Amino acid sequence: MKTDKTIYVVIGGTSGIGAELSQQLASDNAVVHVASRKTGLDISDEQSVYHYFEALGAFDHLIVTAGSYAPAGKVVDVDVSQAKCAFDTKFWGAINAAKHGARYIKKGGSITLTSGMLARKVVANTYVKTAINAAIESTTKVLAKELAPIRVNAVSPGLTKTEAYQGMSEDDRNAMYQRTKNSLPVGKVGEASDIAKAYRLLIENRYMTGAVIDVDGGALLC
Repeated sequence: MKTDKTIYVVIGGTSGIGAELSQQLASDNAVVHVASRKTGLDISDEQSVYHYFEALGAFDHLIVTAGSYAPAGKVVDVDVSQAKCAFDTKFWGAINAAKHGARYIKKGGSITLTSGMLARKVVANTYVKTAINAAIESTTKVLAKELAPIRVNAVSPGLTKTEAYQGMSEDDRNAMYQRTKNSLPVGKVGEASDIAKAYRLLIENRYMTGAVIDVDGGALLC
């Protein structure tokens, strides 16, 4: 596609933070391509990702917000096959997207990945999420060196009100939000709009690469 407009690719953009970011990026001077399993892209399937970017062609900015269910529990109790499945989507999916998307990113472009506060906050029974997020943050810095001058960064959100918690009962979900609100220095739970602003900063600021931006209400301070 030949255009003077800025072209964004948001993987995981049909819900939650990705959907909010896609709306914020939309303008008369932008083209926003949204992809997820709902649109037929399985980022855990490398060939699917390869063909997606091959069909898309040149673009400016890649943002990966796709997450995955990650089993909770102690290392001795968690089903390893479920843990591997979570890695396949969030970690290896991000790697697939960066690997194949980088070939089509135009000069001045960027890749922004998504980790999470558990990468650096020690919480029992969360080893799968912790390991995935820590791996993404470490790999972000490696990619920033390997893919330069493409800029590669990551956003690390804290608890955010999204559809990810719709499987909980309303009472349990509200209780979780209230506990978090009471514990955070900012006295509020994150909204998708709060997190989306961090992606925009990393996309727009050409002096940032290899950075991990925490948007967690101060959770790492608690």
